[in-house]
Amino acid sequence: MNKGDTYPSESRWLRDGRTGARVRQVTSHPSIHHHPFYYIPAYDDAMRRLYFVSHRTGTAQIFCEERETGALIQLTNRDDLNEWSIHPSGDGLYVYFTAGASALRVHTETFAEECLADFGSVPMKEQGMVGAAMGTTTLSRDGKWWAVPVKVGKVSRFHVIDTQTGGTGIILERDTIGHPEFHPDDSGILRYAGPYHERIWVIHRDGSNNRLTYLRDTAKKEWIVHETWRPGTNEILTTNWPHGVMGVDTVTGATRWCAKFNAWHPMLNRDGSAMVADTRNPDIGLQLFDPNDCAAPRRTVCFPGASNAGDHWNIDHCPYDDGPVKVYAPQHTHPHPNFSPDSNRIVYTSDATGHSQVYEVETGG
Repeated sequence: MNKGDTYPSESRWLRDGRTGARVRQVTSHPSIHHHPFYYIPAYDDAMRRLYFVSHRTGTAQIFCEERETGALIQLTNRDDLNEWSIHPSGDGLYVYFTAGASALRVHTETFAEECLADFGSVPMKEQGMVGAAMGTTTLSRDGKWWAVPVKVGKVSRFHVIDTQTGGTGIILERDTIGHPEFHPDDSGILRYAGPYHERIWVIHRDGSNNRLTYLRDTAKKEWIVHETWRPGTNEILTTNWPHGVMGVDTVTGATRWCAKFNAWHPMLNRDGSAMVADTRNPDIGLQLFDPNDCAAPRRTVCFPGASNAGDHWNIDHCPYDDGPVKVYAPQHTHPHPNFSPDSNRIVYTSDATGHSQVYEVETGG
């Protein structure tokens, strides 16, 4: 089982028994599969390929589904892949990822790997399985810049790599840097997650103007988590668990409610006109709603049936305010829904069959 190996299609169509939605199961091998993290695209812009991680070889490897033929293609063959670091490029030529303590990309047609940065003998990620410990990275929409947090002892360093020249620089050092995301319209600006009590930060790509954009209500023990940029604006939409989704204007500081239900991992489509979220406590399925009108009705798209592991979510405030929390939350048990570039499909992960598999559901009413 080597990179470049091709596997036959595992695609099959299903029908959600409660909503009637058409659902396509993309993978079926009895092993762990998952698409990239909820705010990271799973497709290239032309939707030629759908990218995911598969453990079918015994270790985590990057795969893609060639959508025209249905064939599954293995893109990597490594024993040190940081599986939540993957980020496909919009042009479909590369998948960026970290492995061990290196930052690399693999060409989707030649399968050649290129090391863009070697960080030496460092932990690379924080310990654990959530937040900064996942090791997520972010590629700018134009593909020119790749931002990679690197844990070095007790310090986190924010590296930005020029994907054309290979040049790299450190724009920030601080205690923790998690879940970075370039602004979809401006590759000169990024957001990232700081510690739980000061979560949402924005920084310019050159390292200037690093700032906290939302001061949470400590009296209410607000749990601010799972952010994403709203395209065409300065606003970041974020979960205020379990009360709903808030909008935070990163320039004026103004806030608003976008939705008031237990939206867990909410993600926008490309133009910001629609948002989808998985749900927990209770699981009421994938919810599709208008993030620009809190009063607008929402619609249940389908019921993934995922196990949604993580008992620390069974709470109405931030659990870390109450003291240390032992977290067991394997991320491949969470749906993490995200739109296709054309907004006609939503990709998600579910372990309803006993193994985590990748699915697509059609968004049509």
